[in-house]
Amino acid sequence: MTIDLDAYLARIGYAGGRSATLDTLKALHLLQPQAIAFENLDPLLDRPVRFDARSLEQKLIHDGRGGYCYEQNLLFAHALRAMGFAVSEHAARVLWNVPAGVRTPRVHMLLVVDLDGERYLVDAGFGGNVLTGPLLLNSAAEQETPHEPFQVLRDGDHYTLQFRLQDRWMKFYRFDLSEQLQSDHEQGSWFVSTHPQSIFVNGLMGARAEPDRRYALANNALSVHRKDGSEKRVLRSVAELRDALTDMFKVRLAGLDGRDTALARMTAGSA
Repeated sequence: MTIDLDAYLARIGYAGGRSATLDTLKALHLLQPQAIAFENLDPLLDRPVRFDARSLEQKLIHDGRGGYCYEQNLLFAHALRAMGFAVSEHAARVLWNVPAGVRTPRVHMLLVVDLDGERYLVDAGFGGNVLTGPLLLNSAAEQETPHEPFQVLRDGDHYTLQFRLQDRWMKFYRFDLSEQLQSDHEQGSWFVSTHPQSIFVNGLMGARAEPDRRYALANNALSVHRKDGSEKRVLRSVAELRDALTDMFKVRLAGLDGRDTALARMTAGSA
C-alpha cells in the first residue's frame, strides 16, 4: 500500500508538477518541514508509534499531527516514490548535542534519492535545524539551503553531516549507505519511543520551519530562531503549551488522552 498522494500534497501545500525532477524534490523538501511538525507526543503519552503507510497517512495527513524521524521520512519516501523518485532508506548516529567520544546507536532515519546521475541526501525528520532542501551526497563543498548552509563530509564509507551556525560548524550525524529495512526502522523506533531513559519518553519536543524562522520546543522552553538572532521564553502553563503546539507548530491535539497531564509535567515548577 502507498499513501494518498493528492492528500499529502494538499497537506503540505504543493500544487506544482509531479514529475521526478530536482525542482520538484526541492519544493517538496522545503514544504514538508513547514507543514508537518516534528513532535513526540505519542511516546510522551505512552501511545504506540505505527508507521505502516495507512497509519502514517491517517496521523500525519488526515489527523493533522506531526511525528519524529521515522514517521516523517517514511511518509516522505512514500510520496517521493509515488512521484517516480528512486529512494533508499538509511540510518545515522546522532552527533548533535552529544559529548565528544560518546557513540550513539543508529536510531535516526534518513533518505538518499538517486536522480539524473547524482545522489542526494534527503531528510525531513531531524527536528530543530531539519534540512529544508536536498544536499548533494558526494560533494564536500558548503551547500546552501533555504535556511542554513550544510556540508556532507566523506571519510571512506562514512559520511558526516554538519551545518553552519553563525561562524561555527556543528555536527549533525554520521552515517553510511547500508540500506535499512522496515524491520530495522521498527526496532529503532521501538527503542527511542519506549526506552525508560529516552528523551522521546521523558520530555516534550517540537520543531517546525518557516521561510524566515525556525520554531523549537524543549519541554516548556520555546525558541524562535531567525538569521539575525533568537528569542526564547518559558511557557508556564498547560494552556500556553497547548496554544504553542496548536498555533506555532500547527499540531492538532484532539483525541490525545492524558495530554494535559503530560503537559502539566513539562511546566511543573515554572509558575
